[in-house]
Amino acid sequence: MIKGILGLVGLVVAVLLIAAYTSVFFITPTQQALVLRLGEPIRTLNDGDKKDSGLHFKTPLIDTVVYLDKRILDLDNAAQEVIAADQKRLVVDAFARYKITDPLRFFQSVNNTDRANSQLSNILNSSMRRVLGESSFIQVVRDERAGLMARIRELVNREAASFGISVVDVRIRRADLPDANSQAVFQRMQTERQREAAEIRAGGAQLAQTIRARADRDVTVLLAEATSKSEQTRGEGDGKRNAIFAAAYGRDPDFFSFYRSMQAYEAGLKQGETRMLLSPDSDFFRYFNDAAGRFDNTPRR
Repeated sequence: MIKGILGLVGLVVAVLLIAAYTSVFFITPTQQALVLRLGEPIRTLNDGDKKDSGLHFKTPLIDTVVYLDKRILDLDNAAQEVIAADQKRLVVDAFARYKITDPLRFFQSVNNTDRANSQLSNILNSSMRRVLGESSFIQVVRDERAGLMARIRELVNREAASFGISVVDVRIRRADLPDANSQAVFQRMQTERQREAAEIRAGGAQLAQTIRARADRDVTVLLAEATSKSEQTRGEGDGKRNAIFAAAYGRDPDFFSFYRSMQAYEAGLKQGETRMLLSPDSDFFRYFNDAAGRFDNTPRR
């Protein structure tokens, strides 16, 4: 009898402990919660600006709690091929950042983040095609990229509001041409650069030829002027020399004759293979026979 009573008391205590354990739940600052009673939502906790973090109570076995993240969530979208307004194909890799702003609407519309990411990805792809399809290739990759991303975020945010979601940011990570188009564009750019390089080389060669011809002409003119000036200077020098010689001859004919003979000896008797056959009493050797340059039949003074 006592054992039966103790077993019953233990069972009651266990039931009470289980009921007490299942009647409490805890919410962290990074979470927001939706309390459901028999599947129907009855209250939300820690959503928006409410500070409901901490310990809370619910009806055991009847109420359930659905936890949702309060932080900014990521949506990494798969790369999509988009046709721009100028009919150029683009491979666009984009991503989005969003927050759950209305837990009740979020739960009722998409229920969980996996379905929310799927729905948001479709909305993002549709918005990208709509906005980028009205823009040119240059606008997407360079000129108006920031403005286009703002327009895409506005469109996505407008449709995502029905899911209790607020899109914080949309970014285009990469926008490139498909591989085949990129290779064709690269080859065309390479051909254009090669043509420009060939034109530059041809222009440089022509300019070099012009400079070289001008330099050759200037060298020819300078050489001709220098030769003319040198010949003129040499002629003036020869004239002065002849005048000096003439004056010297007129002043002392014997010394001038001796000096000219010494020059003739120096020029004619150099070491070499040249040989001359002259008579010893020739006029060339007259200073060898007599210091005054007289021959034997010349009367002495």
